[in-house]
Amino acid sequence: MTEDQKDLLEEARDSISAADLLLTGGFPGYAVSRAYYAMFYIAEAFLEGLGLSFSKHSAVIAAFGQHFAQTGKVPAEFHRFLLEAFELRHKGDYGLRHAIAYDQAQEQIARARGFLELAEKLIGPLPPMNKERS
Repeated sequence: MTEDQKDLLEEARDSISAADLLLTGGFPGYAVSRAYYAMFYIAEAFLEGLGLSFSKHSAVIAAFGQHFAQTGKVPAEFHRFLLEAFELRHKGDYGLRHAIAYDQAQEQIARARGFLELAEKLIGPLPPMNKERS
């Protein structure tokens, strides 16, 4: 695991924690956004392992699908999860106040958690979470 991959996966882990807090606080739209960003950071970490980086979200999503889902390196469902999370994030960020239901946010957080577990198996495990934030 490169240092950049480690940083991205730690950002993903932090985003999942933030999503949990937001959902508990009654903010499912914001929770969906953090869950999406967790998945996005994970996709970036996978691509970093190939020496690839992109400036647009759509390019990261497409490249992840091309290099990992279509090749069978990861189950294709994770690409679908990323695509669905991207759509829900947009709905949560720009839609009406109650555009995202609690159970939708809960599902996205669970998917992000599963995506992180997959990344830790394929890229490498993260060190335990540091109680003090830097």
